[in-house]
Amino acid sequence: MPVPAPVEITEHRIYKGWCAECHHWYEAPLDVHEQVVGQGRIGVRLASLIATLRTVMRLPIRQIQTYLLTLHGVTISSGEIVELLHRIKAQMQPHLDALKREIRASPAVQADETGWREDGINGYVWSVSTPGIRYFEDHHSRGGEVVKELMGKDFCGVLGSDFYAGYNSHEGLHQRCWVHYLRDAHELKEKYPLDEQLHHWAASVKAIDEQAVAWAEQGPDPHLSPRQQQQTRVAQQHAFEQQLLEVCRPYVGTTTPQHTLCERVERFLPELFVFVAVPGVPAHNNLAERSIRPLVIARKISGGTRSSKGSETRMGLASLFGTWMPQHLNPFSQCLATLTMKSSFGQI
Repeated sequence: MPVPAPVEITEHRIYKGWCAECHHWYEAPLDVHEQVVGQGRIGVRLASLIATLRTVMRLPIRQIQTYLLTLHGVTISSGEIVELLHRIKAQMQPHLDALKREIRASPAVQADETGWREDGINGYVWSVSTPGIRYFEDHHSRGGEVVKELMGKDFCGVLGSDFYAGYNSHEGLHQRCWVHYLRDAHELKEKYPLDEQLHHWAASVKAIDEQAVAWAEQGPDPHLSPRQQQQTRVAQQHAFEQQLLEVCRPYVGTTTPQHTLCERVERFLPELFVFVAVPGVPAHNNLAERSIRPLVIARKISGGTRSSKGSETRMGLASLFGTWMPQHLNPFSQCLATLTMKSSFGQI
């Protein structure tokens, strides 16, 4: 391991000159956007390191201070670190806006939410994700209006989610998570281990799901025309819906342990097999849950944030770094490159 490089301090001297003809002072223009973040004293490399330690490594601010002092001999206050992170987020706002536009233009998006505390008050982090994009926002509400605001009125793709009622406000194509449904069925089996009827029902439901997933992976006959393939997908979707309904209908309105899950099928039936009709849509919501997990861990470490500005900064940096990593980009290098781009100042 090489010895950690000491910090370099660059001093800029700007000279002014007096014009005897027009009677004004003039100074040479200075463009240091490739060297420092905003109007501060911290260079872009140190700023990228701090943002990476805070966001990717989830280090508390005091641990970041200890690291910088121990390895690089840098003394920096906690207030300056906080303000630096705010400046980084503000400088990268055009890139965050672009991520949100890409999410809204995606053919399939998965959403999830989790609790978040801001100055001791409970709130929520909302996540919308695609395989290559992660986007987070904090809201005080867990209502359906947040879903509409996140996705926008022009979203034409498929929204994947669990069965939380807040997602019912989405009026477009919707795929509910089969992993959540099967997990609830498994918990029922553990609660009633001797109920043979329940176990038989759960096995039948799981078999239908497995058949649907296998069919969706294989797809229709590739020799058919695109229109015929789509018609086959829709017909197969309805066939699986009828199979599941026949298995669940006898228990709707009864007192059996599975009646609630069967009534859920009856209510959400058009949203359970969309993945069969629309290629590329998963049957589960695993991506959304994995995407939001780093923020859940960060909440457990820090307890949340202390202000709305702090929450916005945390969510903005989580969106950027969370997007770079699934794209197999080095988060430190990408942060450094983004900070030194002129597009960071609004020309994206």
